[in-house]
Amino acid sequence: MPDFAFEKKLGGLVAGIDEAGRGPLAGPVVAAAVAFRHYRLPAALTGGIDDSKKLTPAQRIAAFAELATAARAGDLAFGIGAASVAEIDRINILQATFLAMRRAVGRLGLAPDVALVDGNRAPPDLGCRAMTLVDGDATSLSIAAASIVAKVIRDRAMHRLDPRYPGFGWATNMGYGTVAHIEGIARLGPTPHHRLSFAPLAQGRLGL
Repeated sequence: MPDFAFEKKLGGLVAGIDEAGRGPLAGPVVAAAVAFRHYRLPAALTGGIDDSKKLTPAQRIAAFAELATAARAGDLAFGIGAASVAEIDRINILQATFLAMRRAVGRLGLAPDVALVDGNRAPPDLGCRAMTLVDGDATSLSIAAASIVAKVIRDRAMHRLDPRYPGFGWATNMGYGTVAHIEGIARLGPTPHHRLSFAPLAQGRLGL
């Protein structure tokens, strides 16, 4: 389970940063930054914060609600940023992810001393020192919390888009390239929310 060991080692106010949605064929990429003020997990969150991929949708939603409650109580702060499909296609998914991360830090409402970023590459110009942590969502509570926030917010966005663009299954596949999604693209064509720079769309393998 993740803990605050890395945050305590770094010192100061640390913001954990993670993203959701780098791989899908459709929808934005969303990033979140979460900073616990005292490296203390509120009682309601004990045992409920982990890598978002290890949690069920219901567990993620419950954890997100508790994180929001803790933020209102002043125990932590979180910021959310996104990069649109147009931005992804224009500047590529890596740079769009970095853009979403910078936006998330900018919306924290406070200035962290250090950003602890999941993965092996940190975005430039975060406004603070940055450290990367591979598999950080499994070891750092700040990053794990950010992974939950980013995942819940992005899933909500795909659920809202699903009834507007039926036939792609976004409420269940969240824009990832499932068989049903790819068949939907081949049958209906891409929408304004599809990433035209991503294979197989960019490679014309769907007969579009």
